[in-house]
Amino acid sequence: MKIKFKKTNKFIVFLVLFLLIIICVSVPWIKNSVKNPIAVKPTNRTPIIFVPGSSAGENRFDDLFSLINKEDKHSILKVEVDTNNKLNIKGHVRPTDHEPFFVIAFKNNKDGYINIKKQAYWLNTAINYLSQRYSFNNFSFFGHSNGGLIITLYLEKYFDQSKMIVNRLMMLGSPFNLDQSNPDKKTIMLQYMIANKKRLPKNLIVYLIAGAKNYNNDDLVPVSSVYSGKYVYQNQVKKFTEATITGSDAEHSDLPQNKQVVQLMKLYLQINHRFIKNSVTKNINEQR
Repeated sequence: MKIKFKKTNKFIVFLVLFLLIIICVSVPWIKNSVKNPIAVKPTNRTPIIFVPGSSAGENRFDDLFSLINKEDKHSILKVEVDTNNKLNIKGHVRPTDHEPFFVIAFKNNKDGYINIKKQAYWLNTAINYLSQRYSFNNFSFFGHSNGGLIITLYLEKYFDQSKMIVNRLMMLGSPFNLDQSNPDKKTIMLQYMIANKKRLPKNLIVYLIAGAKNYNNDDLVPVSSVYSGKYVYQNQVKKFTEATITGSDAEHSDLPQNKQVVQLMKLYLQINHRFIKNSVTKNINEQR
């Protein structure tokens, strides 16, 4: 019995030492895995998702699409999300189209922070469905007016960086400080966005465009409210650029089909046009 007891003791000691070695080897690997998560392998299909502002519907970008599709034929799919999360879908996506256009609009398209928060949730519902249905895990965003705010709240609250990649984001006339023209008086919504900005994807490239018919506003949104977006995105994403569009067609409702905006979109948002150089970039004030 005494000999058997000694053998058992030796076995236990050996087992404990073995487990300690396994733990010592595993802990650094686990820490490294948490610090450097496995990169998402992007799919070939990279859609551009368009989000309209308040009071606008699924047809908001039709004029823009007509201009873009003169050169490149993109499939157009329009989605309206109902308040019960039901998706109403129109259009189709060609199997060979690697850069289709998806419009995501909302049955409740009312203004106000409470509604914008709901719309961010519905945007998440639509993207989850579309990504599975059309087999993509990376995309870019184009948001007009409150559409840019909806996208921002989506990125901060719902976007899963372990499963998806968002490449680029272009926002037009998005009032980050709502109708407040004094940047020192930050609205509750802007304060929330600033507080949660560390959740934004680090590799995102952002273009924030303001319309300035009279250098103060675009007949609706103060330029200073648009540029309050810098408090959210600057130094949080890979690249942040501000641009001001001026002229007779720089009014808030005209921005999506503005010729300069179309050129900027071709230059920086569409995959097939990023190599093109255009003089419109001279007026861009780039901030890193």
